[in-house]
Amino acid sequence: MNTRTLAVALACTAAVALVGCGPDATEPAPATPAVTEPTTEAPSAAASKEEVESKAVPNFVGMGLQSAQDTAQKEGFYALKSHDSAGRGRMQALDRNWKVCSQNVAAGKTVPVDTVLDFGTVKLEEECPASDEKAPEAAGEKMPNFVGKSVKVARDALDSNTSITVTDQAQDRMVFMESNWQVCAQTPSPGATLNGQPVEFTAVKFEESC
Repeated sequence: MNTRTLAVALACTAAVALVGCGPDATEPAPATPAVTEPTTEAPSAAASKEEVESKAVPNFVGMGLQSAQDTAQKEGFYALKSHDSAGRGRMQALDRNWKVCSQNVAAGKTVPVDTVLDFGTVKLEEECPASDEKAPEAAGEKMPNFVGKSVKVARDALDSNTSITVTDQAQDRMVFMESNWQVCAQTPSPGATLNGQPVEFTAVKFEESC
C-alpha cells in the first residue's frame, strides 16, 4: 500500500461515523421531516372591527340646546351639530340661549351611536318655525331670490369674490351682524344671469318691516 492510499484509508476511517465511506458515501442523508406549524385562519375585517353600539335616539325637541347635548352624550352620542332653524345662519355661540325645535333623527329610532345628530334651534325668546328652514344653496349662474332671507345667508350663497354692498332701507345705520338683517330688495333681480357683476342689497332688522 503506497503512502497516498494509506492517507485516504485513514481519512475514510476517521469520517466513517459521520458520513460513511466507499460507494455509499455519496448517498444523501435522510431528509428531516418538515415541521408544519398549525395554521390559524385570520379573522375577517368585519369580525376584527369593533361593533358600534346602537341605541334609541331620545326626544330632544323642547329642550335647551345645552341640555340636549348633555343628554345625547350621556346616551353615547357624541357626534353633535346644531343650526339656526329660522334660516338666518346664526351661530349657536352660547348653547344655553338656544332651544331645540327639530332633530334630524326621529325620536325612538335606533341608530349607531356614531350617527351625527343635528339639532335645529332658535333663541329662547323666539317661536319655533312651522318647518325647519334651510339656508339657500350656493348660487350658480342665476341670481336667487334673497328677499326675506338674512343678509348673512345671502352673502354666503354668493361666490366669495362677489362685490356686495348692503344699505339700511329704514335709516342710515351700519349693517353689522348680518344674520340680524333681512333683505328687502336686491340688484340684480331674481333669475338674472350672474357674470361677476356687483350685488346690492337693501335691508332692515328682522323685527322691522321692509
